[in-house]
Amino acid sequence: MELEKLARIIAEVLNVPEDEITMDTTFVDDLGADSLDLYQIVLGVEEEFNLELSEEALDNIVSVGDAVRLIREEA
Repeated sequence: MELEKLARIIAEVLNVPEDEITMDTTFVDDLGADSLDLYQIVLGVEEEFNLELSEEALDNIVSVGDAVRLIREEA
């Protein structure tokens, strides 16, 4: 469930097909996200999942799978 919601947010921000986003997809290398894109994704995640993510936690996010694990830990 988290992956599907996160994929929808990423697809909307980065204008990529949802079905190309997997747990192994990396934000920068695979999707070409820059810092503004990542910020918009974080805002979308915080709103969608009703979370407040810390800067320290976000520093370790490289892949979509990392983000899903963080969402599950914070929820």
